Amino acid sequence: MNGVIAAFFGLQQATAGDPRFVAAHRALRGDSSVQFDLQSVTPPPEAPAWLSTLGHWFETVLRPIGRLIAWISSLMPAAPYARILLWTLIAAALAAFVWMAVQRLRTGAWRLPLWRRAPPAAPAEDADDWAPDAAPARRWLDEADAFAARGDYAQAIHHLLLRSVEDIERRRPRLVRPASTSRDLSAADAIPASARDLFGRIAALVERSLFGGRAVDAVDWSAAREAYATFALPKAWRG
Repeated sequence: MNGVIAAFFGLQQATAGDPRFVAAHRALRGDSSVQFDLQSVTPPPEAPAWLSTLGHWFETVLRPIGRLIAWISSLMPAAPYARILLWTLIAAALAAFVWMAVQRLRTGAWRLPLWRRAPPAAPAEDADDWAPDAAPARRWLDEADAFAARGDYAQAIHHLLLRSVEDIERRRPRLVRPASTSRDLSAADAIPASARDLFGRIAALVERSLFGGRAVDAVDWSAAREAYATFALPKAWRG
Protein backbone atom coordinates (compact mmCIF):
# COMPACT_ATOMS: atom_id res chain seq x y z
CA MET A 1 0.00 0.00 0.00
CA ASN A 2 2.76 2.42 0.94
CA GLY A 3 4.61 1.56 -2.29
CA VAL A 4 1.53 2.24 -4.38
CA ILE A 5 1.00 5.63 -2.76
CA ALA A 6 4.65 6.53 -3.18
CA ALA A 7 4.54 5.57 -6.83
CA PHE A 8 1.39 7.56 -7.29
CA PHE A 9 2.85 10.71 -5.78
CA GLY A 10 6.06 10.19 -7.71
CA LEU A 11 4.09 10.62 -10.93
CA GLN A 12 2.92 14.12 -10.19
CA GLN A 13 4.48 15.33 -13.44
CA ALA A 14 3.10 12.43 -15.52
CA THR A 15 0.22 12.96 -17.89
CA ALA A 16 -2.91 10.89 -18.10
CA GLY A 17 -1.54 9.02 -21.13
CA ASP A 18 1.78 8.20 -19.53
CA PRO A 19 2.18 4.42 -19.09
CA ARG A 20 3.61 4.94 -15.64
CA PHE A 21 0.55 6.89 -14.60
CA VAL A 22 -1.77 4.25 -15.98
CA ALA A 23 0.13 1.48 -14.18
CA ALA A 24 0.11 3.39 -10.90
CA HIS A 25 -3.59 4.11 -11.25
CA ARG A 26 -4.33 0.46 -12.01
CA ALA A 27 -2.31 -0.67 -8.99
CA LEU A 28 -4.12 1.81 -6.76
CA ARG A 29 -7.52 0.67 -7.97
CA GLY A 30 -6.57 -2.94 -7.47
CA ASP A 31 -5.62 -2.45 -3.86
CA SER A 32 -8.55 -3.85 -1.79
CA SER A 33 -7.50 -1.87 1.27
CA VAL A 34 -8.42 1.38 -0.45
CA GLN A 35 -12.12 2.22 -0.57
CA PHE A 36 -13.35 4.18 -3.54
CA ASP A 37 -17.11 3.64 -3.31
CA LEU A 38 -18.07 5.71 -0.30
CA GLN A 39 -21.60 5.30 1.05
CA SER A 40 -23.51 8.16 2.58
CA VAL A 41 -24.07 7.88 6.34
CA THR A 42 -27.68 7.96 7.46
CA PRO A 43 -28.07 10.81 9.97
CA PRO A 44 -29.44 9.80 13.41
CA PRO A 45 -33.15 10.40 13.90
CA GLU A 46 -34.01 13.71 15.39
CA ALA A 47 -35.32 13.78 18.95
CA PRO A 48 -39.05 14.45 19.38
CA ALA A 49 -40.03 18.04 19.80
CA TRP A 50 -41.35 17.48 23.32
CA LEU A 51 -38.06 15.89 24.39
CA SER A 52 -36.09 18.82 23.03
CA THR A 53 -38.42 21.22 24.80
CA LEU A 54 -38.06 19.31 28.06
CA GLY A 55 -34.29 19.30 27.74
CA HIS A 56 -34.21 23.06 27.14
CA TRP A 57 -36.51 23.57 30.13
CA PHE A 58 -34.26 21.52 32.43
CA GLU A 59 -31.25 23.40 31.12
CA THR A 60 -32.92 26.71 31.90
CA VAL A 61 -34.09 25.66 35.35
CA LEU A 62 -30.87 23.97 36.43
CA ARG A 63 -28.52 26.61 35.06
CA PRO A 64 -28.84 28.84 38.19
CA ILE A 65 -28.31 25.79 40.40
CA GLY A 66 -25.21 24.86 38.47
CA ARG A 67 -23.89 28.39 38.84
CA LEU A 68 -24.62 28.28 42.58
CA ILE A 69 -22.79 24.96 42.96
CA ALA A 70 -19.85 26.31 40.99
CA TRP A 71 -19.77 29.44 43.15
CA ILE A 72 -19.89 27.42 46.38
CA SER A 73 -17.22 25.08 45.08
CA SER A 74 -14.98 28.05 44.27
CA LEU A 75 -15.13 29.14 47.92
CA MET A 76 -14.04 25.74 49.24
CA PRO A 77 -10.44 24.72 49.87
CA ALA A 78 -8.69 22.65 47.25
CA ALA A 79 -8.21 19.66 49.56
CA PRO A 80 -10.45 16.79 48.34
CA TYR A 81 -11.35 15.54 51.81
CA ALA A 82 -12.32 19.01 52.93
CA ARG A 83 -14.60 19.36 49.92
CA ILE A 84 -16.23 15.99 50.66
CA LEU A 85 -16.82 17.01 54.28
CA LEU A 86 -18.26 20.39 53.38
CA TRP A 87 -20.56 18.96 50.70
CA THR A 88 -21.75 16.33 53.20
CA LEU A 89 -22.62 19.04 55.70
CA ILE A 90 -24.44 21.03 53.03
CA ALA A 91 -26.42 17.94 51.95
CA ALA A 92 -27.36 17.21 55.58
CA ALA A 93 -28.51 20.80 56.08
CA LEU A 94 -30.65 20.64 52.92
CA ALA A 95 -32.17 17.32 54.05
CA ALA A 96 -33.00 18.82 57.45
CA PHE A 97 -34.61 21.84 55.78
CA VAL A 98 -36.72 19.60 53.54
CA TRP A 99 -37.81 17.59 56.59
CA MET A 100 -38.76 20.78 58.42
CA ALA A 101 -40.71 22.02 55.41
CA VAL A 102 -42.66 18.77 55.24
CA GLN A 103 -43.42 18.97 58.96
CA ARG A 104 -44.50 22.58 58.47
CA LEU A 105 -46.99 21.51 55.83
CA ARG A 106 -48.24 18.59 57.92
CA THR A 107 -48.43 20.12 61.41
CA GLY A 108 -48.29 23.86 60.75
CA ALA A 109 -45.19 24.35 62.89
CA TRP A 110 -41.47 24.42 62.19
CA ARG A 111 -39.67 21.66 64.05
CA LEU A 112 -36.06 20.57 63.98
CA PRO A 113 -35.53 16.81 63.58
CA LEU A 114 -33.83 16.54 66.99
CA TRP A 115 -36.65 18.44 68.68
CA ARG A 116 -39.40 16.14 67.56
CA ARG A 117 -41.70 15.53 70.46
CA ALA A 118 -42.43 11.95 71.36
CA PRO A 119 -46.08 11.05 71.89
CA PRO A 120 -47.06 11.17 75.53
CA ALA A 121 -46.52 7.80 77.09
CA ALA A 122 -49.39 6.06 78.71
CA PRO A 123 -49.19 6.29 82.48
CA ALA A 124 -47.41 3.25 83.78
CA GLU A 125 -49.31 1.03 86.11
CA ASP A 126 -48.20 1.47 89.67
CA ALA A 127 -47.15 -1.93 90.90
CA ASP A 128 -47.90 -0.92 94.48
CA ASP A 129 -51.51 -0.16 93.52
CA TRP A 130 -51.99 -3.49 91.82
CA ALA A 131 -54.51 -5.81 93.36
CA PRO A 132 -55.02 -9.46 92.43
CA ASP A 133 -57.97 -10.26 90.22
CA ALA A 134 -60.92 -11.22 92.32
CA ALA A 135 -61.71 -14.52 90.59
CA PRO A 136 -58.15 -16.04 90.69
CA ALA A 137 -57.60 -14.82 94.24
CA ARG A 138 -60.91 -16.31 95.36
CA ARG A 139 -60.03 -19.58 93.64
CA TRP A 140 -56.71 -19.70 95.44
CA LEU A 141 -58.41 -19.10 98.78
CA ASP A 142 -61.05 -21.70 98.01
CA GLU A 143 -58.33 -24.26 97.27
CA ALA A 144 -56.49 -23.33 100.45
CA ASP A 145 -59.75 -23.52 102.44
CA ALA A 146 -60.34 -26.99 100.97
CA PHE A 147 -56.97 -28.16 102.33
CA ALA A 148 -57.79 -26.60 105.71
CA ALA A 149 -61.24 -28.20 105.78
CA ARG A 150 -59.56 -31.60 105.51
CA GLY A 151 -57.27 -30.68 108.38
CA ASP A 152 -54.23 -30.28 106.12
CA TYR A 153 -53.30 -26.87 107.49
CA ALA A 154 -49.67 -27.17 106.42
CA GLN A 155 -50.61 -27.61 102.78
CA ALA A 156 -53.20 -24.84 103.03
CA ILE A 157 -50.61 -22.36 104.36
CA HIS A 158 -48.08 -23.50 101.74
CA HIS A 159 -50.71 -22.80 99.09
CA LEU A 160 -50.95 -19.21 100.33
CA LEU A 161 -47.17 -18.91 100.29
CA LEU A 162 -47.01 -19.90 96.62
CA ARG A 163 -49.71 -17.36 95.80
CA SER A 164 -47.81 -14.70 97.76
CA VAL A 165 -44.66 -15.39 95.74
CA GLU A 166 -46.67 -14.90 92.55
CA ASP A 167 -47.95 -11.58 93.87
CA ILE A 168 -44.39 -10.46 94.63
CA GLU A 169 -43.29 -11.47 91.14
CA ARG A 170 -46.14 -9.41 89.71
CA ARG A 171 -45.28 -6.35 91.78
CA ARG A 172 -41.47 -6.70 91.61
CA PRO A 173 -40.73 -8.60 88.34
CA ARG A 174 -36.94 -8.43 88.75
CA LEU A 175 -36.88 -9.57 92.34
CA VAL A 176 -38.03 -13.18 92.12
CA ARG A 177 -35.47 -15.60 90.66
CA PRO A 178 -35.59 -19.39 90.26
CA ALA A 179 -33.12 -19.75 93.15
CA SER A 180 -34.93 -17.30 95.44
CA THR A 181 -36.11 -18.68 98.77
CA SER A 182 -38.86 -17.46 101.04
CA ARG A 183 -36.17 -16.19 103.44
CA ASP A 184 -34.53 -14.21 100.63
CA LEU A 185 -37.84 -12.59 99.78
CA SER A 186 -38.64 -11.92 103.44
CA ALA A 187 -35.39 -9.93 103.74
CA ALA A 188 -35.59 -8.14 100.38
CA ASP A 189 -35.44 -4.36 100.74
CA ALA A 190 -37.39 -3.97 97.48
CA ILE A 191 -40.52 -5.12 99.31
CA PRO A 192 -42.11 -2.56 101.65
CA ALA A 193 -41.71 -3.34 105.33
CA SER A 194 -45.40 -3.98 105.96
CA ALA A 195 -45.75 -6.42 103.04
CA ARG A 196 -42.41 -8.02 103.94
CA ASP A 197 -43.60 -8.64 107.49
CA LEU A 198 -46.86 -10.23 106.35
CA PHE A 199 -45.04 -12.45 103.87
CA GLY A 200 -42.55 -13.41 106.56
CA ARG A 201 -45.36 -14.64 108.82
CA ILE A 202 -46.66 -16.97 106.14
CA ALA A 203 -43.15 -18.15 105.22
CA ALA A 204 -42.31 -18.84 108.89
CA LEU A 205 -45.36 -21.07 109.27
CA VAL A 206 -44.42 -22.99 106.12
CA GLU A 207 -40.86 -23.48 107.34
CA ARG A 208 -42.16 -24.68 110.69
CA SER A 209 -44.60 -27.17 109.24
CA LEU A 210 -43.12 -28.48 105.99
CA PHE A 211 -39.43 -28.14 106.75
CA GLY A 212 -39.31 -28.10 110.56
CA GLY A 213 -41.60 -31.02 111.14
CA ARG A 214 -43.77 -29.10 113.61
CA ALA A 215 -47.52 -29.27 113.20
CA VAL A 216 -49.69 -26.23 112.56
CA ASP A 217 -53.31 -25.96 113.60
CA ALA A 218 -56.45 -24.05 112.77
CA VAL A 219 -55.22 -21.01 114.68
CA ASP A 220 -52.06 -20.89 112.58
CA TRP A 221 -54.13 -21.31 109.44
CA SER A 222 -56.41 -18.42 110.39
CA ALA A 223 -53.38 -16.22 111.07
CA ALA A 224 -51.83 -17.11 107.71
CA ARG A 225 -55.08 -16.53 105.87
CA GLU A 226 -55.54 -13.14 107.50
CA ALA A 227 -51.92 -12.23 106.73
CA TYR A 228 -52.36 -13.07 103.05
CA ALA A 229 -55.67 -11.15 102.85
CA THR A 230 -53.82 -8.04 104.09
CA PHE A 231 -50.68 -8.81 102.04
CA ALA A 232 -52.72 -8.82 98.81
CA LEU A 233 -54.10 -5.31 99.40
CA PRO A 234 -52.35 -2.32 97.80
CA LYS A 235 -52.04 -0.48 101.14
CA ALA A 236 -49.61 -3.15 102.38
CA TRP A 237 -47.19 -2.13 99.60
CA ARG A 238 -47.16 1.59 100.35
CA GLY A 239 -45.16 1.52 103.53
